[in-house]
Amino acid sequence: MSALSTGRRAVVTGAAGGIGLAIAEALVERGDRVLLADLDEQRLAEAGERLGQPWLAGDVAAEPGIAALLEKADAELGGIDLYVANAGIFRGFGLDADEFDWSLSWDVNVMAHVRAARALVPRWSVENPGVFAVTASAAGLLTQLGSPTYAVTKRAAVGFAEWLAATYGDRGVQVCALCPMGVATPMAEAGETITDPEGRLAHASVSAAGETLAPQEAARVLLEAIDAGRLLALPHESVGTMYARKAQDTDHWVTGMQRFRTSLTP
Repeated sequence: MSALSTGRRAVVTGAAGGIGLAIAEALVERGDRVLLADLDEQRLAEAGERLGQPWLAGDVAAEPGIAALLEKADAELGGIDLYVANAGIFRGFGLDADEFDWSLSWDVNVMAHVRAARALVPRWSVENPGVFAVTASAAGLLTQLGSPTYAVTKRAAVGFAEWLAATYGDRGVQVCALCPMGVATPMAEAGETITDPEGRLAHASVSAAGETLAPQEAARVLLEAIDAGRLLALPHESVGTMYARKAQDTDHWVTGMQRFRTSLTP
């Protein structure tokens, strides 16, 4: 049974828009109290005021930012039952991705989860359970054409979620990883203006792989997966099928990805 129920205290990062805002909205609708966090203070304040929930602008990938966020949650909510590490970035294309692209992607897409878990897991136990959810990506189970930084860091995000579940899942820490393909978010919209060929390939591969879902659908699937106690939340059911086929015959899957890449390249 899930550690999550209505009336719980939740924190959602990257909550000024996109999937994060949709998750916050869904939680509020079910009667939860939510602390919203994001770097974009103006949009975050607007979201917080509209939802009637507290918010905190800051860098929640860094330890000081996480500490401030948890302190705010303790003060405003009286603790944390659910933490959704949703904030992420999609930058760095091909082998031209530089050291900064790699460092920032690793910091936001992976280490933000690690640092939050370090602070939160000691609070939770079988007697006082909590839920640690992350927004990863189908790229974390499959790969991401065009962007090695995104492919590698999202794979690491899923890997950390798996490790956390295996290590603490029977000790009061439920873990869930959201792994969608295309979702209509500001991040996805930004891809339409990219001029870099590998960047265009990265975004074309997402839009061509399957239906682009509304953020609300991704949020719904995440909460359903948490309620059901599942590790993976898959808004696109085809991702599970592709993931299984990849495991059964990885060489065949790689050949298929090469053909897919070629079909998208002018």
